[in-house]
Amino acid sequence: MKKLVAIAVAAMFLLTAGQAFAKELYIGVLSDLTGGTAAVGTPYGAGVMAAGKYLNSQGGVAGYTLKLDQVDYAYKVQQALSAYKKFKGNGMVALQGWGTGDTEALTKTVAKDKIPTFSASYSAHLTDPTKAPYNFFIAADYSTQARGALKYIKNNWKEKRAPRLALLYPDHPYGLSPIPAIKAYAKELGFDLVGEEVVGLRAMDATTQLLSLQKKKPDFAWIGGTTSSAAVIMKDAKKLKMDTVFISNIWGADENIFKLAGDAANGNISLQTAVVWGADVPGMKVLKEFTGNEAQMTHFIRGFASMMTMAEGIKIAAAKGEVTGPSIKAALETLKDYSPMGLTPPLTYTGKDHRPNLSVNIYKLMDGKMELQETVTLDRRADWLGI
Repeated sequence: MKKLVAIAVAAMFLLTAGQAFAKELYIGVLSDLTGGTAAVGTPYGAGVMAAGKYLNSQGGVAGYTLKLDQVDYAYKVQQALSAYKKFKGNGMVALQGWGTGDTEALTKTVAKDKIPTFSASYSAHLTDPTKAPYNFFIAADYSTQARGALKYIKNNWKEKRAPRLALLYPDHPYGLSPIPAIKAYAKELGFDLVGEEVVGLRAMDATTQLLSLQKKKPDFAWIGGTTSSAAVIMKDAKKLKMDTVFISNIWGADENIFKLAGDAANGNISLQTAVVWGADVPGMKVLKEFTGNEAQMTHFIRGFASMMTMAEGIKIAAAKGEVTGPSIKAALETLKDYSPMGLTPPLTYTGKDHRPNLSVNIYKLMDGKMELQETVTLDRRADWLGI
């Protein structure tokens, strides 16, 4: 009898342990904390991790504790691939990724392994489920951001002549991604494209490229780099006394632009897809309480929103049954006008279209502040899917 009781107790222990294990979800987190995009990768990764801690502090997600395992891959694709293998070996159910190079390198792999992946690479082709069925993100893609800026400029253009547009971008998958879309939509809207130049992510000087463009007198110039290279461009343009207004994408001008570029940042345009710190939205109260009211960059807010959106998919999947990669994917594709605490414009995914939205916030940079001018929302054109 004692032996039977011992066996029963042991069996109950194993069952309880198994249930406890089943109530933990392992999520891999790829971050650039020390590499070429660390200036923006660090706050974004911090936002992802903060959201995980916040959710666990609220009892987890649908009874599950989230175990987020963050790896600094230093913006090196091979290191990202190695980290992915580690995550997969540890039973990863979903991935929070980062850059364009590593996200694209893993696109076929995550589809094969059926691992839902949220990244901070907003390349348009990742929104086409026929090519990237397990890829998601919570921001308007790079092409949509640029199109929104062009629409905003054209709607506010007062002169009879066509606005002149130039392009500045790094020779990198991230920088190259939206260029075809910019050129096509600029032509559609009647812009005069006057030139383009390559400026690297680590550029320390852009005088040569700007001198080439200065002769063509662009009214506006697209910057497809990050804040550090954008600051170099803005400062050099001021030295050359250029009148050009620079349009920086989501990574090209943030709260740090004023520290790096000084008053050379004034009057330029920053494109963002999340609110800035202090915005009057429900999630700001949560963020302030959770961070001790320490101001965070918009990249942090997007990282937080990315993890919250993934968690919503997990919640829906759990309500319908088993939580797996395929069930999370299917759950995410039922989201309609979901907004993570108001931190981003509403998000919608379907099985045929992973564009989260077509909305971009237009901010004017002025005197150390990012001043919201307008939120531009484009039509969900079928011919723009994945482009």
